[in-house]
Amino acid sequence: MQLTAHPLRLLASGAVAVVALLPGANATAAPSQPPPAAGASHSGYDRLHRLVDLSARRLATADVVASAKWGTGAPVDDPAREQQVLDTVARLAREEGADPRETVRFFRQQIEANKQVQRAMHQRWNADPAEAPAARPDLTQVREEINRINVEMVRAISASASVRTAPSCGGTLTVAEAGVRHRRHLDRLHATALTYALRPVCAPGGISTVRGAS
Repeated sequence: MQLTAHPLRLLASGAVAVVALLPGANATAAPSQPPPAAGASHSGYDRLHRLVDLSARRLATADVVASAKWGTGAPVDDPAREQQVLDTVARLAREEGADPRETVRFFRQQIEANKQVQRAMHQRWNADPAEAPAARPDLTQVREEINRINVEMVRAISASASVRTAPSCGGTLTVAEAGVRHRRHLDRLHATALTYALRPVCAPGGISTVRGAS
């Protein structure tokens, strides 16, 4: 049995390589985007919206990772893989002029949100084996897609610095998140995980950009 249509729609709009692992996925037409929040420039909104959308794309891979691990005995937590991701994004952050420490903090949140979805999917399949996936995706290919998204996210972090430090960040983030949730048809599980993943965006001491950082 294939995964439900929901995660497939999430992946179809931004993770083509992952969708290829799950036959039958179809992209869903995206409605027009909501207007920027008051006080935010259209360009600023676009930059923050991109960061939110990338977070949703990354979160969508959790369904596929959960499917790849299902029935193998592999734990959801993978400290070695997680540290590899954090080390890589810290290096990329230095290259892009973003603060490595705060970029790592942001990605820790992405990883935890991803694991929230994985655990929930495993609980769902344990409760109802009829919903469990019959096919097991290639975890290596899924991680390659995640790596590509990570690179884009680090660039989006660097590009959105002025918006994230502006007083209007909270309002802009709320509108951007609502637009992404609607366009990607997020269910309660994924919407809640996305909100969790975005907590560091506008938080005091959250992501910052340091141009010329070594």
